[in-house]
Amino acid sequence: MNLTAMLESTARKYPNKDAIVYGDERITYAELLAASERAAAVLRSRGVGRGDRVAVMTYNSPAFAIAAFGAWRAGAALVPVNHKLAPPEVEYTLGHCGARVGVVSADLRDNAEAGAPQVDWLLTEPGEEAATHADRDFDALVAAAEGWDGVEVDETDIAQVLYTSGTTSAPKGCLHTHRSITTVAPYISTTLGLDRDERVLIAMPIWHAAPLNVWFVPTMFLGGTVVLMREYHPIEFLNIIPAQQITAFFGAPIAYLAPLQAAKAAGIDLADFDFSSMRRWTYGGAPIGAEVARQLQDAYRSEDFYQVYGMSEMGPTGTALYPHEQIAKAGSIGRGGMPGVDLRVVRPDGVDAGPGETGEIWLAGDTRMVGYLDNEDATAEVFAGRWYRSGDVARLDDDGYIHIVDRTKDVIITGGENVYSQEVEEAIRPWEEVLDVAVIGRPHPEWGETVVAVVVPAPGERIDLEGLRSYLSDKLARYKIPRELVLVDELPRNPSGKLTKHVLRESVFAV
Repeated sequence: MNLTAMLESTARKYPNKDAIVYGDERITYAELLAASERAAAVLRSRGVGRGDRVAVMTYNSPAFAIAAFGAWRAGAALVPVNHKLAPPEVEYTLGHCGARVGVVSADLRDNAEAGAPQVDWLLTEPGEEAATHADRDFDALVAAAEGWDGVEVDETDIAQVLYTSGTTSAPKGCLHTHRSITTVAPYISTTLGLDRDERVLIAMPIWHAAPLNVWFVPTMFLGGTVVLMREYHPIEFLNIIPAQQITAFFGAPIAYLAPLQAAKAAGIDLADFDFSSMRRWTYGGAPIGAEVARQLQDAYRSEDFYQVYGMSEMGPTGTALYPHEQIAKAGSIGRGGMPGVDLRVVRPDGVDAGPGETGEIWLAGDTRMVGYLDNEDATAEVFAGRWYRSGDVARLDDDGYIHIVDRTKDVIITGGENVYSQEVEEAIRPWEEVLDVAVIGRPHPEWGETVVAVVVPAPGERIDLEGLRSYLSDKLARYKIPRELVLVDELPRNPSGKLTKHVLRESVFAV
C-alpha cells in the first residue's frame, strides 16, 4: 500500500462523494484524484522526480491536499512547512531537507521567498496577483494541465519529512515511508471507531503531523469527508460544527477552552449551538485534569471525549484515553498502546516500571519513522532496537494507566528532590484565576534549581506569588511549590498545543 494507491482505491469506491469541503467549494474523490494527477504533471514540469522533496507551506486549503497527492504521485516526499515560520526558520527547514520546489499560500510568499529563495515557489490562492504570476499560479497550472499517472511508488519510499515541534531543541526531520503513514490510518480508525460516514473538521494546521496523518489521511482511507477551516477561530469553530454536521474534531485542550472564553466575552450562550452531530471530541498535546474534563463535558453537552497521545516520530500513534475514562483516569494518557502499537515504561536501569514507579515511555510499531534526516547520532539516541524512546517521563498507577509527569529534559532538581513540572502545572491549572500555566526551573547557586511558575492570568484577575503558594499549600509537597511567579500575556506553544519550554526559558531568563 502507498498513499497514491490509497486515494485511487477510495476514488473507485466513492467517486461522487465529497472528499473535501472548503467554504462553498466541494471536491469529490474523483475530482481530487484527477487534480492529483494534474498536480503531478505540474510538479514534473518543474523538475520534480522520484526521491525529491516538495515543500508545502499553506493554510488549510484544498491546494495542500492536491499538492501532497501530486508530490506522492510524482515519487517525491512531502515536506509540510509551518506557515508561521519566520524567514530564518524557513531557511533552516528547507535548506536542511533540500526542497527545490514548493507550494505556498500567496499571502505567505514573502516569508517563504525570503527564507528559501532557491525554492521554485508556486502560489495558491493568488487572488489579485494571479495575472502577474500566471507562470507560478499553482491552482491555474493544475487546472490547465494534462493528467499524469506518475511513477511507480514503493511502500518503502520516503513519503514525508515531518519536522518535529522543537520543544527542546532545533527541529529534526522525521523520515516516514508510504508504509508507515498508510499504516497510521487503520490504527487510528480502529482506536477511535472512525467510519466512512465521518465528516471531520480540520481547523488545526493541516501541515502538523496530527491533523495530517491522524485525521486527513485516515479520512481519505475510509472515504469520509474532510471539512477544512482555513485557520482556527473559536467562534467560527462553534458555528461550523452544526453548519457542516461535523462528526469529529481534534485540537489541543486550548482549542476547546478558547471558545468558552470567547463566547462568554461576546455574550454568546453555547446552549444555542446544536452539537448533536458530533460523535468524537478528540484532544491531544497535553492531558487534562478532572475539573477541566467536567467543564468541557458540560459546555459541549457530551461525554464523547477522547485523548490521543503520540509524536511525529511515531506517525503519530501512541495511546488513547476513552470517554468512560476521562473522569476516572483524568490526567492519564491511557493504558498501554493503541492497536498496533507496543508501549513500555522503562526505568533508568532498563527494567519495566511497576505501579507507582516512573520511567521513560518507549513505543514500537510499523508507524515508526525510518530515522532523522541526515542525523545518525540523534537517531541512535532515540532508537533502542525496534523501540522509539519518547523522552516523556511517566508514572504507572495501580491499574496500569500512564500518567506523564515531565519531559526528561524538563525535570527540575531542587535541593536533591525531583520536581515534575507537569504535576505542578496540573495542580495550578484548576485555579479559576489562571488561564494558562507552565512550570520551569531556574538555576540556583544553592538549591541547584528553583521552581518557577509562568502564569497567564484569566481576564480581569490579579495573581501574586503569595496567593499562588497559599492555593497550593494543601495540594503539593512544600518543595514542589513555586518560589517564583512570572506573569505573561501568552505562553509559547507549538501547533499541537505543547509548551515550547526552551523558548519560554529563553524569554523568562532573559528578563
